Amino acid sequence: MLNEKLKDFNIILASASPRRHAFLKDMHLDFNIQLKPVEEIYPEHLKGEEITDFLAELKAKPFVKDLKKNDILITSDTIVWLEEKAIGKPKNEEDAFKMIQSLSNKTHNVITSICITFNSQKRIVNTTTKVTFKSLTDEEIWYYVNHFKPLDKAGAYGIQEWIGAIAITRIEGSYNNVVGLPTHLLYKTLNSIADRI
Repeated sequence: MLNEKLKDFNIILASASPRRHAFLKDMHLDFNIQLKPVEEIYPEHLKGEEITDFLAELKAKPFVKDLKKNDILITSDTIVWLEEKAIGKPKNEEDAFKMIQSLSNKTHNVITSICITFNSQKRIVNTTTKVTFKSLTDEEIWYYVNHFKPLDKAGAYGIQEWIGAIAITRIEGSYNNVVGLPTHLLYKTLNSIADRI
């Protein structure tokens, strides 16, 4: 299995997200967490997965010079993409309310890119999940924002929380991607890398 293939490697996850930490544990991967600050700014002309590809790679840059031969660095980025615009994390509760209101009664894309850096090489992969929300009342949105404080989440919501249970009517693609990491894609890519190094 993958954890056996990678037993001689040091997997570094550069993410503060508890959801991503839990996913790697669920995958039975041994890893350590390292964080380095990055200003997440991307060129305005980028769209969709171009944005997440760029940011996932950008997050890897501060680590590159310190990586050892047996290190495998995982960085990733997720955005909500609605009507040709990227929706990131909300600044405050009012911003979270507006974000969720903009998703109400619409379908949006959740896009995640993963950048895996190893042995002076880089592999960037991405996936998209389509998520459809029912029409939400202002009362429902405020209830969610006030009780679940989704300020650390792209698009201001967590599919695994109350709002996912009451509002999401359709999902096409990876559920885990919407939670925070497309684990199937990470597993596939790490397997492919492990077979070559």
